[in-house]
Amino acid sequence: MDPIHFVQINTGSPEPIYRQLVEQVKRRVAAGQLKAGDEIPSVRELAQALAVHPMTISKAYSLLESDGVLERRRGLSMVVAAQHRRAQPTADRVELLRPTLEKAAAEARQLELPKAQAVQLFKTILDEQGAS
Repeated sequence: MDPIHFVQINTGSPEPIYRQLVEQVKRRVAAGQLKAGDEIPSVRELAQALAVHPMTISKAYSLLESDGVLERRRGLSMVVAAQHRRAQPTADRVELLRPTLEKAAAEARQLELPKAQAVQLFKTILDEQGAS
C-alpha cells in the first residue's frame, strides 16, 4: 500500500496525529476499503511519508492492534485483522460518524447557524469530496 495515500493528517487539528491515524484506519476498515490480510505501510515508511516521528505511528498501530483492527506478524508487515473480511453494516458505520456530526452540530449551534444552512453546508461538502 502506498504510504502517501494511506491516510491524511491535519497538523493544525487539535486532535493528536496518532488519534487521527487510528480513526482513519478504523473508518477505512469499517467501509471495506481495507480488508482482512491487506498489508499496511511500515512504521518507518508511514512516518517518512507523513513527516512525523515514528513513535507516533507506532503508538497508533499498537492501539489498532489492541482494538483488533490490525494483526502483527513477526518479521513481516502488519495486516488488517482476519475478522474484517467485508465492510461493516451501514448502521455500524453510521455510529462511527455520529461523534463527528455531534461535534459539528454543537459548533453550528454555538455559531447560531440555521439548521437548514448547516445541513446544506454538509451536503455541499459531501458533494465536493465525492467529486475529487
